Amino acid sequence: MRLRFRIGVLMALSATMVAGAQETPSTPEEPIRTLHVYTNLIQVPTLVLSGNKQPMQGTIGEKQFSVSIDSGRWFRVTHARLEGNDPISLSILLDTSVADLISPVREAMGAPSWLSPLDRVSIYVLDCGLVRSLNDTPADGRMLTLGMDAALKSWTTRKVEAHGKGCKQTVHLWDAIGYVASELSKLPGRRVILLITDGRDRGSARTWNEVRIYLQAMGVAVFGLTTVPLAPSLSGWRWNNSDVNALNAICELSGGMLTVNYPAMAGKTVQRLIPTLRGRYILEFPRPSNSTAGAHDMRVKVEQGQGYFVRPSGISIPLPDPDLAKDPSTVLVGPAETPEQGKRRVLMNPK
Repeated sequence: MRLRFRIGVLMALSATMVAGAQETPSTPEEPIRTLHVYTNLIQVPTLVLSGNKQPMQGTIGEKQFSVSIDSGRWFRVTHARLEGNDPISLSILLDTSVADLISPVREAMGAPSWLSPLDRVSIYVLDCGLVRSLNDTPADGRMLTLGMDAALKSWTTRKVEAHGKGCKQTVHLWDAIGYVASELSKLPGRRVILLITDGRDRGSARTWNEVRIYLQAMGVAVFGLTTVPLAPSLSGWRWNNSDVNALNAICELSGGMLTVNYPAMAGKTVQRLIPTLRGRYILEFPRPSNSTAGAHDMRVKVEQGQGYFVRPSGISIPLPDPDLAKDPSTVLVGPAETPEQGKRRVLMNPK
């Protein structure tokens, strides 16, 4: 599975230590030594499901995961762990085009245990425009229900009015996803969009591929729920709509997935999202020794894992600072201990 990511600017942290035993006071003649710590470790959240997109039974050992960047040599990750209770920054985007799912999704919001107190939630509704009611709010069931009602107020009012008028839609699906991702990129934690939609874009200024590239660059994974059923094709099962197929690409290439939903299943599916996220693997490995700026192709494979559904999220990698590399106190990591970036660059605008 391919993943594109963008290279950022190196960030450095520093801390100071004083040599000598703690009980012995330092003297002015003793040198003060500085420990420099540089960001070199990459973490990539990776969704791994069985072939039928169901949770895995048991865990996968870290020695089974390998990565390849721009078709470079496969490199075994240095560490892999389950995401567990890492804080999640979750943005819920509800498209009113799926009216039948609104009620069960709203009820699911009030469930007391589907999120933890460390998680933060924002709520958006795509109606005539894009409405936000909660922004980076602690995950409290009552507050989420109130936030959903507030965001849906205009839509609900039009539905109950005897002679309610429609409205002209001013924001469309791809643009809405892009805006939510831009706001989410400002927040800490594992960034995820839960999208409930019919998957149809009706006139966005941005293309689905531009949104896909941005999501990968910002490290935002999209998990989508749609009511559009799958249909058989020569290449397997596909959504019988070009927009929904594009949405499927957005979800999977950002490290998430798209699921078909029906009103009776929607609430349980929403609540299953968090265990699915907690079950992602956090893959760790050093920055490539020959890394360069720009978008790159990253692949993840699982040894002895044929048929697995593997979807890594996008990530920004810090570039090495040339001045730090020249510093004699800097400990450089050689190519043998890091992934090696290959020469095959990504196709930025696939047809």
